Amino acid sequence: MTARLADIAAQAGVSEATVSRVLNGKAGVAAATRESVLAALDVLGYERPVRLRRRSEGLVGLITPELENPVFPALAQVVVQALTRQGYTPVLATQTPGGSTEDELTEMLVDRQVAGIIYVSGLHADTSADTGRYDRLKARNVPFVLVDGHAPKVRATSVSPDDRAAARLAVTHLVSLGHTRIGLALGPERFVPVRRKKEGFLTVLRELLGLDPAVAERELVRHSLYTLEGGQAAAAALLDGGCTAVVCASDMMALGAVRAARQAGLDVPGEVSVVGFDDSPLIAFTDPPLTTVRKPVRAMGQAAVNALLEEIGGTPAPPGEFVFLPELVMRGSTAPPAPRPGAGGPAPAPARGV
Repeated sequence: MTARLADIAAQAGVSEATVSRVLNGKAGVAAATRESVLAALDVLGYERPVRLRRRSEGLVGLITPELENPVFPALAQVVVQALTRQGYTPVLATQTPGGSTEDELTEMLVDRQVAGIIYVSGLHADTSADTGRYDRLKARNVPFVLVDGHAPKVRATSVSPDDRAAARLAVTHLVSLGHTRIGLALGPERFVPVRRKKEGFLTVLRELLGLDPAVAERELVRHSLYTLEGGQAAAAALLDGGCTAVVCASDMMALGAVRAARQAGLDVPGEVSVVGFDDSPLIAFTDPPLTTVRKPVRAMGQAAVNALLEEIGGTPAPPGEFVFLPELVMRGSTAPPAPRPGAGGPAPAPARGV
């Protein structure tokens, strides 16, 4: 019990005596302090005493595309904790290959009378998808928020990382190390985050290296799947084209790029540098530790919950996009370019534009 009190007190930033007073329902504790202690119980996974349990404000759905990419469970954890602290019961609904579609999961949640829904990397991020489904959901008075992939036609709040800035951070870092032939491994082109990363990539190559965007896109950009295998395939093609560095649209793709380099007999980072995106849990412990652009998962998850609860409460923010800045995290997968065996120096850059 003493260890438990100490943990709760440390999490809430109060004394153990204060925690004891809250748990025993004693008077003399400020309301804000009491809420901090109860929030600490929730975060640490302790059950509240029965007399202190808050009546559920209702269910809130969270629809994610899958859970194999570690960034999605990390974001889900932030959302779940934030909803729980506000008295809501989160319902996680995950799409799987051959399983329920986003529309089917939406109907399931609506049938259960959820108070609102948060969509993560859903069909709103797919430029080829019909956004009418969200208009119909709004007509049913179901509040919702979109995460990762702004859809201008949908009158809703969106929460996104600055994908263009992410590409700029990665390329600027690699150019500062001396790389001039830098490849970009992306997911399918129809997705909004993919298009934004490519825009940022081509823009910064033009600004820093004077590369013609059309030539750079043709020679230095490869689309594949958002998987380790997809990153491996895209990176293999870029390495065959003489790239000394590869920027990847996810950490999973970056691990595939490291595998592709090693299969080609190239050392990472001695001969090939690799940069990921997300800063997924445990990615700092790969071999080598991965340089990556950190997605602001905690800030994005909290913003999505705040926006949804405001709409549920009847004071929605105007439709629009909240964009959060990413951060470059330098680790061991990037280094200055080294001449490849028999090459005499880095591969030449593509033709420069005017």
